[in-house]
Amino acid sequence: MRNPVATKKLIIKESANLFNTQGYKATSISDITKATGLTKGAIYRHFESKSDLEQQALRSLGKKMFTELGTEIQKASNFKLKMEAIFSFFETYMHTPLYEGGCPLMNAAIEADDTNSVLRQQTFNLFAQFKSSLFKIFDNGMKNNQVKSETDVEFYTTIFIATLEGGIMMSRLERNKNAITTAIQHLKNIVTEISE
Repeated sequence: MRNPVATKKLIIKESANLFNTQGYKATSISDITKATGLTKGAIYRHFESKSDLEQQALRSLGKKMFTELGTEIQKASNFKLKMEAIFSFFETYMHTPLYEGGCPLMNAAIEADDTNSVLRQQTFNLFAQFKSSLFKIFDNGMKNNQVKSETDVEFYTTIFIATLEGGIMMSRLERNKNAITTAIQHLKNIVTEISE
């Protein structure tokens, strides 16, 4: 008899990989049964619906991303080093991704529209977590006199996320690191300009 916890983890792992590489709409329960070797009944014993599985798979991808990124940020002792940790994560991501298919935040955001409000909300939550983490780094940098007091944190948080995600998208399309490297160099210049 299968271990229910291990079975659920297997389903989440395999479906997360499929959702992130093939897309949420394009991935069927049949695709997941093939990847896991389980029946549809076994999958539905652990998840209420495909939508429930999509949410849990996206949460799993997000947790993996934020755990890895958070560990590196926590090791850094000041604003500049924390930003370096973020840049390194995104640059390294191009040749050693945590999972197949690219950034789960970008992939889900592109696919999550008003026809799938639950996936859209889950994606928004992932984005909000990333934005909040970056905002906190800027805010703490200001409190510790490492970032200029007049810095518009909301503005720079938006610019940094858009630039990093855009750099990843372009590099994946062009199949080289040029775009993400250029994007990161631009952001490093901004970090220097706003640092005390």
